[in-house]
Amino acid sequence: MKLRVFAAICAAALATQFTFAPIARAAEPANNERWVSAWGTALQSIPQLAELPPLYRAPEVGGRTVRQIIYPQLAGKQMRLRISNLYGTERLVVESMSVARGVSGSSAAIRAGSARSVTFDGHKSVTVAPGAQITSDSIGFDIAPFQPLVISSFMGKEQKLVAWHRVSNQVNYISTPGDHADDPSATAFRTRFTQYAWLTNVSVESPTAQTVVAIGDSITDGMRSSLNANRRWPDVLGRAIAEKSGGQAAVVNVGISGNRLLSNSPCYGEALVSRFERDALRQSGVRSIIVLIGINDINFAAMPAHTGLDCDAPHTQVNADALLRGYQRLIAQAHQRGIRIYGATLTPASLPPEREAIRTAVNESIRSSHAFDGVIDFDQALRDPAHPTALQRRFDSGDHIHPSDGGYAAMAAAVPIDVVLGTPKQGK
Repeated sequence: MKLRVFAAICAAALATQFTFAPIARAAEPANNERWVSAWGTALQSIPQLAELPPLYRAPEVGGRTVRQIIYPQLAGKQMRLRISNLYGTERLVVESMSVARGVSGSSAAIRAGSARSVTFDGHKSVTVAPGAQITSDSIGFDIAPFQPLVISSFMGKEQKLVAWHRVSNQVNYISTPGDHADDPSATAFRTRFTQYAWLTNVSVESPTAQTVVAIGDSITDGMRSSLNANRRWPDVLGRAIAEKSGGQAAVVNVGISGNRLLSNSPCYGEALVSRFERDALRQSGVRSIIVLIGINDINFAAMPAHTGLDCDAPHTQVNADALLRGYQRLIAQAHQRGIRIYGATLTPASLPPEREAIRTAVNESIRSSHAFDGVIDFDQALRDPAHPTALQRRFDSGDHIHPSDGGYAAMAAAVPIDVVLGTPKQGK
């Protein structure tokens, strides 16, 4: 592997060290300066085939109320919601929407009297064109960080679900037919699903706060972490960052399970190099980004092709140089916006020797090239010292790729919070 490629590409423009050098921040639109992302997720298209495995069959939502549970990480008195019809081929119609306090993170019930209507340009209903998104009017609401917030959307009669965030690790709900957006009871919400739909962002009015974006694949998405428990590594990091910053920073998770750096997938979303601008750089109040991506690029080339739904297609061959060039594209985009970007090493996955050689080469270059504003060594945090190609047993969820809750906590602990937040060192 020609590991010098990464350093050579970066040397002229990126003379940073692992601890960042301050970067001038690009100006944001004036009307967005006081808003900061407190929660977010990334959408992916649902495969459109006549015959789909149950895992990819969308539930019926037309004329029903979809109730989703989220956990914003910033306090505030005003909030805005963003809904997206990114992959839609027809209009997205929401007849009414409300936000309320949740009773718990595992129930569709809401606290009586807590529901507030969501409007769009003063209207309760909204229609979003295919490929477009819209942000709500400001909603007066006392937001409590890390507490369940329930978003209920009564959908148009003909509405179909064609995009989602597939691995939410959160149970959400769909009602029987009718508008149940303000119902405090969970009685009407008989269908469960573990995806997020249409809702992509919650921002809070907080001109002094900042957002850290975590972007990557299933390990950032929190695959195999405990359901309804918020134990993904960005969740754990978010709580630590909130404590360290006095509640002035949030971590927004836009990981997608199965995502690749360089290739699109019929099941796992657009390549990260394609979605980076939309999902990471456009987050309100973003100051820094943590990138963990590449293991699926290495693995999917070796997956056997098959007829029907082939989620691993295209089976593109990659080497370390190709991945490093992809990282450079992300670095250049972030720095153009004045945003710090941190590269995370690829975690152990018990790979066969030829694939492990690529992972090792990528990690060595991430550590040594000084291309990113800093390095977060998740590989070192999780690997078995006696068998460095494998996860420590206590950090293994059981599939030898995805961490357990304890492994995700160890990843969060490996993030240098002062560096990521840009906190000046004392005494200098």
